Amino acid sequence: MKKHLFLRAVCALVVPAAMSAGCSDNNEPYGGNEPDNEKADGKYVIAASVTDSKGTTNILLTAESLDEGQVSLGGNTGLLNDGASQWVFHPDNYLYALTYNQGNAGTTRSYRLNQDGTIAPRDMEYKISRFTSYGIYDNKIISTSTGNGASSQADGNGYLPKTLLVSYLDVEAESSRQNDTSAGTYSVENYFGNGEYVTLAGIEKRGSQIFSGAIPMGLSQYGAAFENGKWIRPGYEDLVKTADGGSNSSSYKKGELQWTQYPDECRVAIFNDETMTDPTFAKTDRISYPCGRFKSQYYQTIWAAGNGDIYVFSPSYAKTMTDPRQKTTLPAGVCRIPAGTSDFDSYYCNIEELSAGRSFMRCWPAGGNCFLMLMYDRPLTEKGFAATDLAVFDADAKKLTFVNGLPANISSIGKTVYAKNGSVYVSVNVTDGSPAIYRINAATAQATKGLTVDKATDIAGFGYMKHVQ
Repeated sequence: MKKHLFLRAVCALVVPAAMSAGCSDNNEPYGGNEPDNEKADGKYVIAASVTDSKGTTNILLTAESLDEGQVSLGGNTGLLNDGASQWVFHPDNYLYALTYNQGNAGTTRSYRLNQDGTIAPRDMEYKISRFTSYGIYDNKIISTSTGNGASSQADGNGYLPKTLLVSYLDVEAESSRQNDTSAGTYSVENYFGNGEYVTLAGIEKRGSQIFSGAIPMGLSQYGAAFENGKWIRPGYEDLVKTADGGSNSSSYKKGELQWTQYPDECRVAIFNDETMTDPTFAKTDRISYPCGRFKSQYYQTIWAAGNGDIYVFSPSYAKTMTDPRQKTTLPAGVCRIPAGTSDFDSYYCNIEELSAGRSFMRCWPAGGNCFLMLMYDRPLTEKGFAATDLAVFDADAKKLTFVNGLPANISSIGKTVYAKNGSVYVSVNVTDGSPAIYRINAATAQATKGLTVDKATDIAGFGYMKHVQ
């Protein structure tokens, strides 16, 4: 069975005529199984929207190809919907709309492709836990976040320990369930033995195992108060909050030590199965924690290459911290956990060294041992950085090549990539004009404009779906 991944944007900067063969293999992430021939039993499905003075309208459209042509939001075509924070194509038949609601449960809906080529909602709609990361594990979509544990676990101050909240969406059964946190099995307090709690970034399956970035978050009220401040590093006492404050994803409570005291470390949690308990850890001090950040979302930066090696990318987002004690000194880089092993080997590549000091927001598999990277336009140490550039990273050759052929007026890069036959497809939204899907040759990093979505302002997701029998 082919490896499929969910939806979701070195060592010499070069512009070669061709990169190594490591980028040519088919790795097919995200958008379902690509058609084997032109008469394949399915269509490409595009989640697009238009925003005007009246608000935002979300429509699901179909297309025969990503490489050319045009579809339009006009003409009463497509299926109106409520939109989604993340569009997840579960190979091969179902599309899930995951909606993130700050501080609350998210709404989930799913869709199918009928025999007549129309898109239709499935019967069930349900809530999932507020999620910060997500992925696919066999017939399930798994979403995770970190929240408060059960009231029975409160300490003498009434502080609740942080716990891992997991939602399981069974695609075939069209059902959902949550993990049982009542017994404390899913506590993420003192996860590494240094008192700090974590959140997880990504669900990357290898065999029955799950590899996930374990992101240190600092000391919760529960952790900071433990044994009269046992876990507060000497000289860090002033970082403990004296009052509630902040807003949204940066809000905090009195008594917390917000953000990690250990920014110069990277750990990957390795779980034996989907229960996501009793992890072992792969650790390195060559890169910082492995995830991209945008508000409350923790983007997956741990991916399996075509040969089964796990590549672990760190954008070194801790460089943006205000206090020098919480800033990482490590550059954005990538390390590796070889196939069949559970620890890092000697592989390392400094991405900043190859990109004039720049980092990246997120990355995706691009086929074989290559990855597409959504790069920031300037170093994280500067003000006003934006993620509007793309580059191809060849892990075998340790080369980073910036993509040519993209428009100059990019407003944002979409959350979806779709790889097949040595190319990787990504949606590009622009400040003036209609968004389009671009095909990037992974060997040359050359982009070619493909399908345009006329009258749209945003392409939120796309992928391939087969007709439901």
